[in-house]
Amino acid sequence: MAITVSDIFNAIPERFNSDAAGDWSATIQFDFSGGEGGDSNWYISVADGACTVAEGSSESASATVKTSSDTWVGMVTGSVNAMQAFMTGQLTVKGNIADVMKLQDKRLFPTDR
Repeated sequence: MAITVSDIFNAIPERFNSDAAGDWSATIQFDFSGGEGGDSNWYISVADGACTVAEGSSESASATVKTSSDTWVGMVTGSVNAMQAFMTGQLTVKGNIADVMKLQDKRLFPTDR
């Protein structure tokens, strides 16, 4: 069974390590277009040691990531290099890129949870 954008976002709160988050507060918007998953919007909110995700759009995003659902799933599963996707324009970030980079921090989002 193929991993979907929904699968990825629904797993994020379970992987979140609130102890490592400190006072980090951010809302990161994701706008997906095209690919097998079609068009969709999701956002991740981190505040007060908690992480939540929701389908839809946030009016208060500190950063917005735009890519295709196929590119995003590939980045998460390891078949697409995130830096290469960014450098070639397959993924764009508007706003606070440091917040987006924290999503790759294994202390905040360990893979063994």
